[in-house]
Amino acid sequence: MVESSAMPTVAIVGRPNVGKSAIFNRLAQRRIAIVHDQPGVTRDRISAPCKATEHPCTLVDTGGIGASLEDGFAAQVSLEADIALDTADLILFVVDAQEGLTTIDSALSSKLRQAKSPVLLVLNKVDHEKHENSFADMSRLGLGEGIAISAEHGRGFDRLVGAIDDHIAPLAGEIEVAVEEAEVRGIQLAIVGKPNAGKSSLINAILEDERTIVSDIAGTTRDALDIPYDFEGERFTLVDTAGLRPRAKRDSSVEVFSAMRSEKAIRRADLCLLVIDLAAGVSAQDRKIAQLIVNEQKPCLIVLNKFDLFHPGASMRERKKEAEEQVRRELFFLHYAPFVCVSAKEGKAVHEVLRETLSIRKSAQNVPSTGVLNRMLKEAFQKNPPPTVGRGTKRLKLFYATTAVNERYPIIPVPTFVLFVNDKQMMNKSYEQYLGNRLREAHPAPAIPVIFSVRSRRRRDLDFTK
Repeated sequence: MVESSAMPTVAIVGRPNVGKSAIFNRLAQRRIAIVHDQPGVTRDRISAPCKATEHPCTLVDTGGIGASLEDGFAAQVSLEADIALDTADLILFVVDAQEGLTTIDSALSSKLRQAKSPVLLVLNKVDHEKHENSFADMSRLGLGEGIAISAEHGRGFDRLVGAIDDHIAPLAGEIEVAVEEAEVRGIQLAIVGKPNAGKSSLINAILEDERTIVSDIAGTTRDALDIPYDFEGERFTLVDTAGLRPRAKRDSSVEVFSAMRSEKAIRRADLCLLVIDLAAGVSAQDRKIAQLIVNEQKPCLIVLNKFDLFHPGASMRERKKEAEEQVRRELFFLHYAPFVCVSAKEGKAVHEVLRETLSIRKSAQNVPSTGVLNRMLKEAFQKNPPPTVGRGTKRLKLFYATTAVNERYPIIPVPTFVLFVNDKQMMNKSYEQYLGNRLREAHPAPAIPVIFSVRSRRRRDLDFTK
């Protein structure tokens, strides 16, 4: 997971007043988080680049998440652990070496041992050698011997920084390779649509070259072809795909494999160009291909081809208005996708497809930060509270939200907005759509789907009676 950046994320987790914020400040080399002896004084989850490590990463101080919850510290640390488990590439589990092992520490360690990401046990407040006698007690947590440090005095931080680097170096390397590969290929556009919609003609018009085979025979293109192209100083890779026909009409093994390659092209693309024969109208197969793009949660730009044949006797304004009404009516579930009208055969407006792509990329980079996201969602909840359920006694509550971005698609990022709530079953479709609309209003990103991942905070995961 990467929060608004292509860097590994390191989450700092632990019960209140063990020194999480002090560790955060030393690693960030900035005094960002509020540090005080009052337990739970850190009220907001703060993220910042780590300046102490050799490899770049994002630090997340989870201190204080849910600190205002009525059910106290047990619920707070449970929520912090949920967030770390779901979003972090590395978890720093901080305990107080002076106080020794507590019930909350034990319960929290049981939960963290289920993490897919590695967990580093950090023994804080080891200010003197006399505090080291608590190490044997901490080994009962089942997370190794731990790294002894003093956040207040800086003792042992070289070892901690080295351990963090060891864990994130492979991740940083993978991300760097993905970013480098993306820079080489540029913006990867999967050009998809039903047979004979004009996909190959569109590519030829863009390239001003008869590079691909164009024929009136539907299904001429069999393979997904990667074609590099430079436009206005930007690199693109155009992926020409076979026309996707209904499964029942795929009459040969060649056609079946061609369809599979087209579907794979959709998954690996930065942006899908859905080419539609506007003169013929939006068909059932167009809707199926559009649904495939939605299911893959991919960015999309609709290319309405053969615009020259669409109501040629009407004015340009009336034709575009009618085209918009048709595509919004027939592809209502793809409402986030903008569209352009082109005539590939006549070479009209074809480069507007690439200009619109560049505009989409620019808007997509504006991923809301954690603080902005939480303030926006809080306002949305206050303005229009969720409906009550269970005889009107229960209501959906949002504890916290964070943003996850797939590092392998850095050019046009598609964030997943992770919402931590009291019960995800209370999130109905209409309220999720409402939140998505509010998010789009605050942070417009044409062509980018709004994706929510709703997670319940489960109190049963921490049992403090054992």
